[in-house]
Amino acid sequence: MLTRKIKLWDINAHITCRLCSGYLIDATTVTECLHTFCRSCLVKYLEENNTCPTCRIVIHQSHPLQYIGHDRTMQDIVYKLVPGLQEAEMRKQREFYHKLGMEVPGDIKGEACSAKQHLDPRNGETKAEDSSNKETAEEKQEEDNDYHRSDEQVRMPPRKIF
Repeated sequence: MLTRKIKLWDINAHITCRLCSGYLIDATTVTECLHTFCRSCLVKYLEENNTCPTCRIVIHQSHPLQYIGHDRTMQDIVYKLVPGLQEAEMRKQREFYHKLGMEVPGDIKGEACSAKQHLDPRNGETKAEDSSNKETAEEKQEEDNDYHRSDEQVRMPPRKIF
């Protein structure tokens, strides 16, 4: 099997923000044209504009922020391609929270959820984790084998066929 190595320099244009020229952080995609930017850069840009920074297509006349979406797939790609970027970003976020005297959220700490109460997906009520759980082993295994991501996906605009 032949493997071809691609240098990071060759794909930088695809994983950097065109507004700040840095690597994508909290990658966010415009749903109308599918251009991707850092979330903070795009939100700041859309405070004054309602067009895509790259192609200038009008995102929405009055509410452009409702037509952008978090792109976890792109963010995962950036973190996998750029060594140390994710760790550096997590460190910056921890420092930010400490500077403000706020508690660091669990996902930034890099810890798994340790809460004793969770919402029951069947009825939306809070349930405590205990040994008297009524789930069968089969249902538990079925949930554990669900490999689909439970996040929002970027909508692809339909193409016109002539």
